[in-house]
Amino acid sequence: MPYGSSPTLDLIRLVLLVKGVLGTTSGMPTNEAMKPLSPVAAGETEDDLEIHRLLRENRQRITIPDIDEDQFEPRIRDSEPVVQKPNGCPVYVMLPLDTVWVVDRDGRKDSVLKKERSLEIALHTLKQAGVEGVMVDVWWGIAERAGPGSYDFSAYKRLFYKVAAAGLKVQAVMSFHAAGGNVGDTCKMPLPNWVLEVGEQNPEIFYTDKSGHRNKECLSLGCDQEALFSGRTPVQMYVDFVDAFADKFEHLFGTVLTEITVGLGPAGELRYPSYPEGDGRWRFPGVGEFQCYDKYMLADLKAKADAGGHPEWGLSGPHDAGNYNSSSWETGFFVSDGGSWNSPYGDFFLSWYSGLLREHAERVLTATSEVVSRRGRPRMLKSSSEETDGHLVFEFQPACKMGMKLAGVHWWFKSRSHAAENTAGYYTTIDRDGYEPIMALLARLDAVLSFTCVEMRDCEHPPAGRCSPQALLQHIIDLAEAYGIPLAGENALQRYDDYAFKRIAESAFGRNARAGRLEQVTFLRMGDLMFDNWDAFSCFLDRMHNKIEV
Repeated sequence: MPYGSSPTLDLIRLVLLVKGVLGTTSGMPTNEAMKPLSPVAAGETEDDLEIHRLLRENRQRITIPDIDEDQFEPRIRDSEPVVQKPNGCPVYVMLPLDTVWVVDRDGRKDSVLKKERSLEIALHTLKQAGVEGVMVDVWWGIAERAGPGSYDFSAYKRLFYKVAAAGLKVQAVMSFHAAGGNVGDTCKMPLPNWVLEVGEQNPEIFYTDKSGHRNKECLSLGCDQEALFSGRTPVQMYVDFVDAFADKFEHLFGTVLTEITVGLGPAGELRYPSYPEGDGRWRFPGVGEFQCYDKYMLADLKAKADAGGHPEWGLSGPHDAGNYNSSSWETGFFVSDGGSWNSPYGDFFLSWYSGLLREHAERVLTATSEVVSRRGRPRMLKSSSEETDGHLVFEFQPACKMGMKLAGVHWWFKSRSHAAENTAGYYTTIDRDGYEPIMALLARLDAVLSFTCVEMRDCEHPPAGRCSPQALLQHIIDLAEAYGIPLAGENALQRYDDYAFKRIAESAFGRNARAGRLEQVTFLRMGDLMFDNWDAFSCFLDRMHNKIEV
């Protein structure tokens, strides 16, 4: 019986046991947790034995055969009941940030799967509930930790096998950022040490605000084309990483791996780190600050201002844009009436600032698209047509799609100047759409888009912040539809109340429009809280599968 519909007492107990074994995501894995799940062995805990018993009774016992993980053919084992692909909108679940971790073993640092035993049970539980796949961060700080060009994807190989064995799919996020500074981060994951060592000698490689604070969450786009890392530029490093990942896992393209999402900034999103909540500098709904004060971005600003005949515009960012926690009306730059945003200088600066972000996306996505779709990589049929002479024409596409993330910066959306979106790098005002050029780029590259804040309602936010997550999301949905871009939605906050679940369903299907507004919903995230609220989550899955009314 599927978990999502009136589960038996034993199945409920199994979910609770998974929750108990998973524990929190902040601790280091024990030796016992890192062992493969195998026939019951001496030393297993009472909970382990109970899990095995329940799995046997439900014909869902999990084993890991001895295989060559480089060559395994992903498939659902014959003993597994096959869950038919549901109607409605497919749901993916984000795995814990520290699903793959690094531990010390005899003086050697190894990448491992944390709590491997309970992870397997959880994956099968998700599948039986009707989940389509999982999203996982492939951390730069783990996979290339040993040195430039030295890649270790061994723990990810093991993870992908387990996901395939459960009958799930994978959306792999190339996470070129650090974890620990964003809402919901449950662990700290720095950039590779050899990158940070370059930053110690040259801190200009990091985004910098007007106070000189360096943000080490990711590299500044200002140094995108500077060969500062053992002869490589940041763009080359990103592309080499994706290329190595694709070489290792291309045999899974289209079957297990369905999307490679390329990280383009903080939290993996295409934006500037203009609202850094993790270190306390920013609090909602502050307008944020421009991040253009490293020497590379300032040099580019000066060159553009000189070329435009206004060298005085190239000395720094706006002097009257307030601070991280300012309200829009408290600043000379963002105030709705008479603000500098609505002046020739404001247009110049915001065009330059957002233009660099868009150019960064174009550089990275164009290059990574080439390696993901390189000749010889797996491809799949996209369409077929019959010519007037009777010949059939077939069009193929890469079996694994490429994608990116945009942030749902919804505060100050209902103001004329859209302050928070502008400090984040999306030049949007009452008279200008900053998202359309990004959509045009994605359409040209045949890429997909993930967008956050699908669970939020306008009425849940303070009126003073001029928030409108609903209007922002609808605008992105309309643009994606106009440009033919597959759009996935993510919840920004982990919530299990009925208001949030209903809002996600409305975002996916629309109240009066055709179903399928969102190609996919990715739910944040698997862990204790999800299993604590399993009944509510199962009901949400039924709603997304059109089993109950939205």
